[in-house]
Amino acid sequence: MKEVNDLINNLNKLSVGQALSYVCVNYAEGVVFSTSLGWEDQVITHHIFANQLPIEVFTLDTGRLFSETYSVLSSTLNRYKQPIKVFSPKAELLEPMLTQKGPSSFYESIENRKECCFIRKVEPLKRALKGKKIWITGLRAEQSDNRKDMPIAEWDEVNQIIKVHPLINWTLEEVKEEIKKYNIPYNVLHDRGFVSIGCAPCTRAIREGEDFRAGRWWWENKSNKECGLHS
Repeated sequence: MKEVNDLINNLNKLSVGQALSYVCVNYAEGVVFSTSLGWEDQVITHHIFANQLPIEVFTLDTGRLFSETYSVLSSTLNRYKQPIKVFSPKAELLEPMLTQKGPSSFYESIENRKECCFIRKVEPLKRALKGKKIWITGLRAEQSDNRKDMPIAEWDEVNQIIKVHPLINWTLEEVKEEIKKYNIPYNVLHDRGFVSIGCAPCTRAIREGEDFRAGRWWWENKSNKECGLHS
C-alpha cells in the first residue's frame, strides 16, 4: 500500500513529536490515539497535549482496571486539563456473560478469556475507531516477539485503518527517561514490576528474566499473548 509505505519512509526520520505533527498536517481529521495509561502511552499523551495537537485521545475502561490505573487517568486530566474520551463495554453484551458464566470465566478457557476481552476491549475499540483514518498507538518492538518486526506504520485490515507507532523503535529506558524529563504522570505499578498493565485479574508483575508479556494472562500456556486489539 503506497500510502503506508510513504508514511513509513517519512516517519522513520522524525522524533515522536515531529511524527505526531506530521500525521496531523497530512490527515487534518480522523486522527485518534488509544491510551491504556501505561508508560509508553503517557509519553505520547504528553506530546499531544503539551503541543495542543488536534488528536482525539481515548481510553477503554473495561470495568476491571487497577485502582492505580484510574489514578493515572485522574492525574493526567488534572495535569493537562484536556479530555480523554472513555469507552466502556456495552451492558447488553456484558450482563449476559456475567449472568451465565460469572465474573471470572476468563480463567476457565482461552475461549472464555477471548470472549471477555472482546466484550470489554475489542468491541469498544471498534466504536472508538469508527470513521477514523489514523490510529496512533504506543506499541514498541521490544515488547513481544510478534511486535519485533513491526514497522512504524501499517495497514490494519481488521479495523480498516492505518496504524502509526511513534515509539516502535524506543527502548524501555528511553521511555523512562522521557517520563522523568517531563515529569509525566505514570502508573506506580510500573515501579513494582508491572511492565504491561491491563485488567487487574489478568495482570501480574513479571519476575526477573521473564518475557515482557509474561504478566498478562499468565495462566495460559501459549506465546504471543494478545487480547485482540492488535491483531
